[in-house]
Amino acid sequence: MGPPGSGKGTQATALVDPYGWVHLSTGDLLRDEIKRETPLGRMAKQYIDRGEYVPDEVTVGMVRTRVPAIPATTRIVFDGFPRTVAQAD
Repeated sequence: MGPPGSGKGTQATALVDPYGWVHLSTGDLLRDEIKRETPLGRMAKQYIDRGEYVPDEVTVGMVRTRVPAIPATTRIVFDGFPRTVAQAD
């Protein structure tokens, strides 16, 4: 955990690359969902375009969509998640 620019992504890469783990970044998820114009991506884009934070339910929805696609035996390094108590719940 740490503020933006503190090296969380760099540390995630250091863990992911040698072990074959998955680096699950909510920022990457948001950009991918928006690019693919998924329902969650379109919702997120509306908030981002207004300069607002993407609500927890949208972010959690993206994570819930992605995690089942990762093999159960693969370890996941979360980057940017959870960011709020509601996301942790």
